[in-house]
Amino acid sequence: MSRSRTNSAPRMTRRTVLRGAGCAMTLPWLESLDAFADTPPASAFPKRFGVVFMGNGINEDHWSGEGQGAAMQLSKTLSPLDALKQKINVIDGLYVQALTGQGIHPGQTGSLLSGAHISKGAVIHSGISVDQMIAKRVGEDTPQSSIVLACDQPMTGYHETNFSMAYSSHISWQSPDSPVPLEVYPSLAWDNLFDNRGSLLNLSILDRVKDRAQALTTKLSSSDTSKLDEYLTSVREVEKRVEGMRKGKTEAEDAAKAKNTVTAAMDRPANGLPEDLREHARLMCDIIAIAFQTDKTRVASLIISRDLSAMYYPFLGVQEGHHAASHNNNSDGYERIARFHVSQFAYLASKLDSMQEGDGSVLDHSCLMFLSNMWIGRKHDNFRLPLVLAGGLGGTLETGRTLNYLKESEEKRKMCNLYLSLMDRFGAKLERFGDAEGRLEGL
Repeated sequence: MSRSRTNSAPRMTRRTVLRGAGCAMTLPWLESLDAFADTPPASAFPKRFGVVFMGNGINEDHWSGEGQGAAMQLSKTLSPLDALKQKINVIDGLYVQALTGQGIHPGQTGSLLSGAHISKGAVIHSGISVDQMIAKRVGEDTPQSSIVLACDQPMTGYHETNFSMAYSSHISWQSPDSPVPLEVYPSLAWDNLFDNRGSLLNLSILDRVKDRAQALTTKLSSSDTSKLDEYLTSVREVEKRVEGMRKGKTEAEDAAKAKNTVTAAMDRPANGLPEDLREHARLMCDIIAIAFQTDKTRVASLIISRDLSAMYYPFLGVQEGHHAASHNNNSDGYERIARFHVSQFAYLASKLDSMQEGDGSVLDHSCLMFLSNMWIGRKHDNFRLPLVLAGGLGGTLETGRTLNYLKESEEKRKMCNLYLSLMDRFGAKLERFGDAEGRLEGL
């Protein structure tokens, strides 16, 4: 039971904003900022949506889930999600109808998140992606409507199928004729979040809000003070790693100027991107997590390796680049590649799950989606797609399930049925999206 209060008693929100020179940080949910309030229900917290993409499919021999809840059995590739199995849904059998029979690679990727029919030739045309549809609904409440990140530079030119390589390089589209520009540099993604410009680039975010943070601690319980310290420390740790990558980017730009070229035309690490994908992907996940926690944005996407990726994985003992390895996708080496990508998704989900929000976590109020554009790379088979959802969207999405739609009719196993169902939960109700008019049954 909540304690009584008079109408004149000051009321403070359990989330507050620290403002400093050129930046604002929304703090995590703190119990002691409103001692008189009941714990709000899950529906009172903002809902977030995120996508993590891996190009070229998975090893189909090691991708499966069976059972429900704590008894769920996950396959080798999905094993990084074992600790989260009560907060995920492993979904099998969905596909994007408009991208079947269109040819390989870009023709299998160009409208993965929209289900639109794509065009060949010089004029690209796809559809507004589901993440951007959600961003249009919830983006007005945050400084950025969405963040669109990648660890792989986009490609230019055309594929042998006469589809633009833009389709292979982007999954997030802001209009039918324009994908959202990717940010591949962690330092720029970070600076955009916190309005780091000019002289502020050399000033820590925490230094800019230090006085306000110290003043706030006088109003907090000891447990909330510890929580605030832990949060600020985590922000500073990410900031330090970003600073190291900013230096590498600056050196790359200087080297590019000396060669009369641009960094985008240079191979990593000469282009200022980390040579080790583990470092790059983990930092991008951390940036998304902080962006969600600080309510800088509620929508994010991350391409770890794009379609036709040439990414190398020496730390996995794989000698071939990603795309070449996918042509032998049922090999042990390619399974390790797929498991590595799932582990990054699991890391992001776990990070969000460690962030308390009311009686739940940021993950409990989010939906993260992991997917690829194919099932079997050696066959370029996209008649079913690997898909995992994490998070309960504020109690609107049941979790801890394995859902199989393979035996359903083609109309009932469209990926866009899922997108319509998810958009409903964000209050963006549409009669039709992409190639679908119905909702995904059983979700």
